[in-house]
Amino acid sequence: MAITCDVIVVGAGNAALCAALSAREGGASVLVLEKAPEYFRGGNTYFTGGAIRCAYNGLDDIKALIPDLSAEEEASIEVGSYTQAQYYDDLMRVTEGMSDPELAQALVSRSHPTLRWLRSLGLRFVLLYGRQSFKVGDKHHFWGGLAVEAVGGGKGLSDQLFDVAQSKGVTIRYESKGIKLLVDRQGKTSGVTMQSPQGLEDISSHAVVLACGGFEANAEMRARYLGPGWELAKVRGVPYNTGDGLRMALEAGAQSHGHWSGCHAVAWDLNAPPTGDRNITDLYQKHSYPFGIIVNIDGRRFVDEGADLRNYTYAKYGREILYQPQRTAFQIFDDKVKHLLRDEYRIPQCTMVGADTIEELAEGLDIDRDSLVETVRRFNGAVQQGEFNPTILDGKKTVGIDPPKSNWALPIDTPPYLGYAVTCGITFTFGGLRINQRAQVLNTEGATIPGLYAAGELVGGLFYHNYPGGAGLMAGSVFGRIAGDSAAKDTRGRG
Repeated sequence: MAITCDVIVVGAGNAALCAALSAREGGASVLVLEKAPEYFRGGNTYFTGGAIRCAYNGLDDIKALIPDLSAEEEASIEVGSYTQAQYYDDLMRVTEGMSDPELAQALVSRSHPTLRWLRSLGLRFVLLYGRQSFKVGDKHHFWGGLAVEAVGGGKGLSDQLFDVAQSKGVTIRYESKGIKLLVDRQGKTSGVTMQSPQGLEDISSHAVVLACGGFEANAEMRARYLGPGWELAKVRGVPYNTGDGLRMALEAGAQSHGHWSGCHAVAWDLNAPPTGDRNITDLYQKHSYPFGIIVNIDGRRFVDEGADLRNYTYAKYGREILYQPQRTAFQIFDDKVKHLLRDEYRIPQCTMVGADTIEELAEGLDIDRDSLVETVRRFNGAVQQGEFNPTILDGKKTVGIDPPKSNWALPIDTPPYLGYAVTCGITFTFGGLRINQRAQVLNTEGATIPGLYAAGELVGGLFYHNYPGGAGLMAGSVFGRIAGDSAAKDTRGRG
């Protein structure tokens, strides 16, 4: 069978397109197979907020990514620094020390260089004002290790990557689903069997990069690996991430790796559709809970809303909502924190109620009224004195209630009150394939599978239990770039 191209990339999200661009830069001819139709292209990347976590040592590193900052803008911001050591420590802390050290180090050390590479290709970034800064005095203070996002958010990142890929000569085939890896008599990956509306087709290549996401859109796999009840979760992103790449690789002898019973899941609007909406994208999420309380339908709190900066808790708190009665929870705020709520709380599609009393709020949201009144009364009585500061762990806490609130504890006593109904929205799964530092897929004996590479959400071993916000897109870019570069070099015999 004649070789069709040097490198086939399965998937068309951030990781896949970074792999395609990197392979193309290395001189390889590249074919991208996108399962979705063109109007639904882009994978989960399209549904992200576009925030990307990278290590940086100060404003000069930010300016390398955003060179058009004006002198006035520079004077109005405080970005601080977020060193490689801090990034690594955060990653290990939230994953309970389980993140693969080699993968973690590669992510951290290559984060800023990878964004500079994307900037050199023409991608544009801006400061993350809306969701990662608060104005203190006359300056915007960026917090939590996140300062940069792609222009246009996730949609903008996806559109920019497609534009660059097409300008560089990358071929993209839509409605083209990879269903099987082709392997030659020497055990080398030699292409992909693809299914399209025209039927089945074998496409040959020198190398294959799998970057087509996890299994979060596959209800059966969610129940099998994540556990009972997960088939009922809403899917934040595309309906196409059904584990095809994982299945193909495992059938070809790849080694599974990482937290297969874990995932990234968030508070998601109760009445959001079963899968992502291309118009609303990520705005069904509700991430300002550190400034209020979260209760279930029985009117009881069940998490410490102020346990850490939002970046380090939101990806695991969705799971806690799934375990509540009717998979439902309510975020409750009062008027004095209304100005701190993110833009997603202002869209007309919100499932929310406003009321002048807690009793009326409970009735409007169908929460147990007496229980909610008592929960708020006890919470208010437990709030300690201290200075409230939304940009840091301010230590303003509660005492004498369980669960506690460890930071940003303000009494809920200023009407009108606002309540937002949320459920569990799954973003991506953590289990995947084992790769080495060249993004080569390893087999069950620990040897490389010749010609097979992986990047993005189907790489296992990086995230366990939780993840630092913005690290998913960064990991996709870093390992996508590595995978494409490795595939191109090996195709040309230079690996």
